[in-house]
Amino acid sequence: MQLLSGNKLKVLKVFFTYLIIIVIWSIFSFGMAFQGWWMEGVAERGNHIKFFEWAVNEIDEKNKGTASLILIEDGEIVRQFYKGNVNENTLFPTASFSKWITALAVMSLAEKNQVDLDAPVSNYLSYWQLPSSDFNNSEVTVRRLLSHTAGLTDKLGFGDYKSDETLPSLVDELKNPRASNGLEATIIVGQEPGGEFNYSGGGYLILQLLVEEVSGVEFTKFVTDTLLIPVGMQRSNYEFLGIQDNVSSSFYIDGSIAPTYKYASAAATSFSSSVSDLSKLVLAILKKEDFPLKTDTLESMLEPHGFSFGSGIWGLGTMLYVKGPKGNFVFGHDGVNDPAINASVRINPETSDGIVMLVSGHPALASNIGSEWVIWQTGYPDFLSTERVLKSALIPTLLGIILILLLAGVQASRAQSNVKSE
Repeated sequence: MQLLSGNKLKVLKVFFTYLIIIVIWSIFSFGMAFQGWWMEGVAERGNHIKFFEWAVNEIDEKNKGTASLILIEDGEIVRQFYKGNVNENTLFPTASFSKWITALAVMSLAEKNQVDLDAPVSNYLSYWQLPSSDFNNSEVTVRRLLSHTAGLTDKLGFGDYKSDETLPSLVDELKNPRASNGLEATIIVGQEPGGEFNYSGGGYLILQLLVEEVSGVEFTKFVTDTLLIPVGMQRSNYEFLGIQDNVSSSFYIDGSIAPTYKYASAAATSFSSSVSDLSKLVLAILKKEDFPLKTDTLESMLEPHGFSFGSGIWGLGTMLYVKGPKGNFVFGHDGVNDPAINASVRINPETSDGIVMLVSGHPALASNIGSEWVIWQTGYPDFLSTERVLKSALIPTLLGIILILLLAGVQASRAQSNVKSE
């Protein structure tokens, strides 16, 4: 009886030992997945031709609408591809990429000491104020609005307006925004400001009002005069695409023609541009030549303020995709909107490379190719690739568990043989 009891204890000890090993291996395997261990890039690092060929093939296979792609290498435009009846100057909607342009405009006011980033945004507003809530609205600062950490819980997504609809005023949209999901949304502080990252289109609508009240001019004019004209972005604007020339048609994912919509929030979603203009923006930032903002200001926009699982993913209006091998963030901004609009602009300061892509007809193709570009550039997956990262860890995790179980089986068999021999 004592021998049997001791044998059971040995079995339990082996069982829990290997269970702990399995848990440790699983944690390690998934943790290393976020370091890119199990992910193979679509091209060898530095092989620009192969990456470009892969990207062109992806566009041809997966998009039935239009697409424009420019790759920048070492501060120069070297490769371009266009699908559909478009060229380098064709205008596309950029959706939420608009927010990065807005952030640059706000930072130009801060640079001139016309806006204090750490002051309550209410200090600058007279036409509208945040509704009362269970939280302190005075903690909603300009910095926190830029970084989506102001505690706003609207999760907007601004809805489409048909071509024959009249757009609401800025204040009316703040009071009663049209959400892209069709649900009722309120721009209000719903969690503690300064804490959790919570993406908010409503916050950028507030920043649009701030720009107008501080500058004394209409938002789109301020952006045009302060940023677009100095950078040479002659095609970019906020006007309805349906009345402009050389504009990409709007497509559903099946390739059929979709309506061209208007948007009520210029700051959050209605910026239109071409790959040529966006490339000028990228090159101006990389080369720091004739850019309307100082280098220190641009660098301050890359300091992490919004975090996910402990990693910095958002600066001041800037998406921080991943840190490169030398510790610098690959940065920029993506944009997605209905029915199948997608934009991605990303910059790697360590290589002076960049990617600019605009798509109509696929809701994620620009972002997906942008994410593969980040892996190819750095070896690390960006924070938008979480699903792919987790999938990449499944096979290594399972193979490790199988190996551990086999070892456990061998040890158990030996232990059983020893018991019999005794």
